Amino acid sequence: MKLRHLLAIALSISTAADAQITPQPSSSQTVTQGFGLGTITLNYSRPNVKNRRIFGYVEPYNKVWRTGANSATVITFSDDVTLEGNKVAAGEYGLFTIPGQDQWTIILSKKAKQWGAYTYNQADDYLRFNVKPVKLQQPVETFDLQFENMYPTTGELHLLWENTSLTIHLACDIDAKVMARIDSAMKTDKKPYYAAVIYYWNNNKDMKQALEWADQLEKIPGMPPMVAKLWKARVLLKKGDKTAAITTAKEGVKAATDAKSDEYIRLNTEVIADAGK
Repeated sequence: MKLRHLLAIALSISTAADAQITPQPSSSQTVTQGFGLGTITLNYSRPNVKNRRIFGYVEPYNKVWRTGANSATVITFSDDVTLEGNKVAAGEYGLFTIPGQDQWTIILSKKAKQWGAYTYNQADDYLRFNVKPVKLQQPVETFDLQFENMYPTTGELHLLWENTSLTIHLACDIDAKVMARIDSAMKTDKKPYYAAVIYYWNNNKDMKQALEWADQLEKIPGMPPMVAKLWKARVLLKKGDKTAAITTAKEGVKAATDAKSDEYIRLNTEVIADAGK
């Protein structure tokens, strides 16, 4: 058995035993981020700089890195996504990287769970792509993977440590699934008028259809009039009927005033202001 395999086994056994007695020098973290209709989950360990020079020294350039400490970082997608335009099927992957001065290689390995990068094998790669590193103005002591600028179908995964930052752009295509779910649900007794109106409005769908559903909102048991008026006014405005949008939003302001809701007074007033431009 190769030395690196023996070392990996010894380290994993030692860590499993010692972890029950003493804390890990590199703390573990699990992050779950909602994305599209599913989730992205990261399981990784977070080493500290501790007055060391990291990239190019502790973690050499042009050598595969576990992207953290202890066990290799694992990233799990509950649904299909794209990373930097590359399609990735739902599943669990090992997240490895190859640091470089001017370019990093991001690797998804089909072999998700392994200790460090000791047994990493390029033959197990699912995907490789390159990203440019950015030099940070303020150093980051503890290695960090974080999600930023998250929207329903786009987002970013940031890697930050020492003086280096990387950004991996995320995307997913859920429109066909959502439209199919709306169509199916509209054939049932529990028609999702509220969710459907919001989705159509946010994604610039058929406003004529959205208006028909918006007309049903006030008939939903428990639906506050100020909310129903707001969404009908927004649909009317996007449909191009400014006069009706203003009238409906004014009704929304009155309903919100009666309910003493500053938030919905403001939101309905914003529609009035936008319609008056």
